Amino acid sequence: MAFNPTRNGRRRSRRNGREPMAEINVTPLVDVMLVLLAIFMVTAPLLAAGVPVQLPESNANPLPQEPKAVTLTLTADGKAYLDQSELAPGELPERLVGLMPRDGSPPPQVTLRADRSLAYGEVMAAMGEMNHVGIKAISLVTDSSVTAP
Repeated sequence: MAFNPTRNGRRRSRRNGREPMAEINVTPLVDVMLVLLAIFMVTAPLLAAGVPVQLPESNANPLPQEPKAVTLTLTADGKAYLDQSELAPGELPERLVGLMPRDGSPPPQVTLRADRSLAYGEVMAAMGEMNHVGIKAISLVTDSSVTAP
């Protein structure tokens, strides 16, 4: 009889006849990825701004976020929102006065988001009301970068 180094057509490894495992178990990786996907799907809608507007484009650098900030949104249909609450016509000046601190601390940083289809005068009227009550720090929000006209 001739010497046959294989058994059942397979070569034997050196250690106790066991072969090394060359497969990767991907089940835990798939489980972790599905959990992360579910987390991102739940949290992504919460990150978007509350009132949808089409912002104009600018090539300015982004401003750092400050903890004490208020967002004033002006929509294309003429509605105004202070943070997430809709303002009645003519209510903006009294709400702005209510934002001013009474203890002498600086006024809040106001972020103005205005729809690009609004007339320049409407945006300036809102900025004038903010200036009238003493809010001097106004940030204008734009969308992405474009070249200068």
